[in-house]
Amino acid sequence: MADLKISKTSIPGLLVIDIPVHGDNRGWLKENWQRSKMIQLGLPDFNPVQNNVLFNKDRGVTRGIHAEPWDKYITISYGKVFAAIVDLRPGDNFGVIETFELGVDKAIFVPRGCGNSFQTLEENTVYSYFPNAHWSPDADYTFVNLADRELNIKWPIALDKVELSEKDKNHPTLAELRRQLEQKSNN
Repeated sequence: MADLKISKTSIPGLLVIDIPVHGDNRGWLKENWQRSKMIQLGLPDFNPVQNNVLFNKDRGVTRGIHAEPWDKYITISYGKVFAAIVDLRPGDNFGVIETFELGVDKAIFVPRGCGNSFQTLEENTVYSYFPNAHWSPDADYTFVNLADRELNIKWPIALDKVELSEKDKNHPTLAELRRQLEQKSNN
């Protein structure tokens, strides 16, 4: 059994958390969130305000790429996902991508301004996240298209064979988003 471990990635602030899972003939148990242990290992003390749970009935449900104005700790309660995180913050790392397969034994911490997305790899996947701010229709959200050619994310299941929302299909490309952000900073 692995120890609780936190690793850095090529995206500043994006962390991978290896979570020990204890199992026997009855099932398994994991300490999904343990503030003091995780802070001691390098997770920011980000003060989550709620826990959201997404149930995804089918394999291939794909959501994203959404960057919210808050940090979030993402964990899987059941099933597996392919996660793609894109740094959408202005600077040298803009457009850098990290991908992961997340199951019950691996979580990620996504800093505000990084776009997160995922694709379910198993039926009945339960995806959970802890943000440190409440959703608001007036917040500054950033979106980029899942199929953007510049990002070239290697989705395990082709996007023409998955369940996508109309909204996610129509997000701007990375080039369009770059122009929007440049215009915003010039104003």
